[in-house]
Amino acid sequence: MAPVYRCAECGADLNLSSAHLFPPDAYFEAGNKGTLSFSWVDDSKLRFSKEDKIRPFFETVNYWGIQRKRTRMQCNACGRLLGYVYDDGPPLMQGHGQLGFGPSQAIPRCPRYRFKTKALTIPTS
Repeated sequence: MAPVYRCAECGADLNLSSAHLFPPDAYFEAGNKGTLSFSWVDDSKLRFSKEDKIRPFFETVNYWGIQRKRTRMQCNACGRLLGYVYDDGPPLMQGHGQLGFGPSQAIPRCPRYRFKTKALTIPTS
């Protein structure tokens, strides 16, 4: 039987399937430590909100920081922060990109739903 992933706060079923789970050794820009990454989620079980954040990094006087855009995922039942959506999943297109070039950062990528393992309850039965 497939594991049932639940919110650790309220116990609500998040309807996450292990069939959509990325392998633990898959490389992503945002890393994998302490998280589970899914390629698909049930939108009705989650609440999404855009986050635009500038992380300060003062290397020179004129350099203000690194801008990071991501989407927060919260439990629809209790509002607990479960993780973030990143756009560093597999490429949306197959084959060569525009002008015959191979894959690059300009190619649109599938979303990756990254859940914190502390925010999930996974029964072992």
